[in-house]
Amino acid sequence: MRNFDLTPLYRATVGFDRVADMMDRVMTADVTQPTYPPYNIEKVGENAYRISIAVAGFAVDDLSVDLRDGTLIVAATKATDDSERHYLHRGIATRAFERRFALADHMRVTGAAHVDGMLHIDLARELPEALKPRRIEISAPAAREQTVEAKAVDS
Repeated sequence: MRNFDLTPLYRATVGFDRVADMMDRVMTADVTQPTYPPYNIEKVGENAYRISIAVAGFAVDDLSVDLRDGTLIVAATKATDDSERHYLHRGIATRAFERRFALADHMRVTGAAHVDGMLHIDLARELPEALKPRRIEISAPAAREQTVEAKAVDS
């Protein structure tokens, strides 16, 4: 894997600290990324997104969805005690987890729903009016008054 030095980025930009920090995190992340629980990120509209996380075995009360400093944190802890059960095969993992998603600026969480063992988190990008593209009207120079002299036409 290549190592990139982001020092020139730090000394040549102002206000992009979050982007540089995110690039540092991505480049120095461990090769063994957690794979539990599996999730999907889909674009459901022009400015709408959905994160779907497989949370089979977790109740709504076991899950938490928090937003802190531009990071969406989804965590779960299993409240029930399985020590009384005797499993012949245990293939459904219900171990505690925490997933973090770095959100872009102007992303807002619009809702979350727990349906059929899936946790769906809906997001929307809401740009402020000042950042939306707008067309600037081009004004024509003031028309100079032109006088046209009328000539008599012989008939």
